[in-house]
Amino acid sequence: MTLLLAGDIGGTKTILRLVEASDSSKLHTISEERYRSADFPDLVPMVRQFLAKANTSTPEKACFAIAGPVVKNTAKLTNLAWFLDIQRLQQELDIAHISLINDFAAVGYGILGLNKQDLHTLQVGKFQPTAPIAILGAGTGLGQGFLMKQQDKYQVFPSEGGHADFAPRTELEFQLLKHLLIKHDIQRVSVERVVSGQGIVAIYQFLRDRKIHRESPEIAEVVRTWEQEAGQQEKSVDPGAAIGNAALQGSDRLSEQTMQMFVEAYGAEAGNLALKLLPYGGLYVAGGIATKILPLLQDGRFLLTFTQKGRMRSLLEDIPMHIVLNQQVGLIGAALHAVGL
Repeated sequence: MTLLLAGDIGGTKTILRLVEASDSSKLHTISEERYRSADFPDLVPMVRQFLAKANTSTPEKACFAIAGPVVKNTAKLTNLAWFLDIQRLQQELDIAHISLINDFAAVGYGILGLNKQDLHTLQVGKFQPTAPIAILGAGTGLGQGFLMKQQDKYQVFPSEGGHADFAPRTELEFQLLKHLLIKHDIQRVSVERVVSGQGIVAIYQFLRDRKIHRESPEIAEVVRTWEQEAGQQEKSVDPGAAIGNAALQGSDRLSEQTMQMFVEAYGAEAGNLALKLLPYGGLYVAGGIATKILPLLQDGRFLLTFTQKGRMRSLLEDIPMHIVLNQQVGLIGAALHAVGL
């Protein structure tokens, strides 16, 4: 058995997991803790506190999934004043092998360790075992990546596809694009500005300002509070979640239309990614939003805009598509990646 340390490092929270891996790479969790990232000046004291509480020997290997780019074995978190360097971490933690990987690359490794109960299949498609696998996930931002099979193993490739241009399809989406260009005084709009948690709020504000439907007092208060807290790193409310819940409950027409636009844009972007990769090994929709709005992804609109690609429709109808239900897929991926260090 090999003792491994896996971490999911974010600007708000960090999850650390101590794992035993057998020769067959089967993982067994020994201990797991969740921390508020800002309570620590660096990752090292957090890991030391975690290992002291776990009261075990020092792990042989560690892998940390980072919410930010990893360049030349270093990483600077987007929303946290931590600078992580593999060589320093190895010395200060006395762990022989440490890896830093992008958090969405960790999702890519993680889907290889999921079970059937961790997935909800939206489209069975026609699975091809040697074809690429695509991963897509809306959360704080929009993660994208893919996996390619090389002999008997997969190699994971992260991407910055979420920063590609938003491609409107309807008159209302063209109006949304123009609204965002003017509001933010920018030259282009990335798809991440629409298909993400911030995108849900942006769509809501756009529809609200055009008085498409009357605001409900409850959602209006949440959104106003969020707007007043603009610039603060930590917000007291989550308007994206409030809008999504109201749409699920059918209690607010403005929220329902917001989520309809969001789901359609999400499905269209999933189709764009699928056209570029033809992932007959499966397209996996991960991220924190998908599981929370699962009924909205099941009602047909997501798949409709996914396949609505003209002459290419029949190709996309053959691509297996799954929603990742296991929210700890990144931790699973970090542990699996650590096994191979």
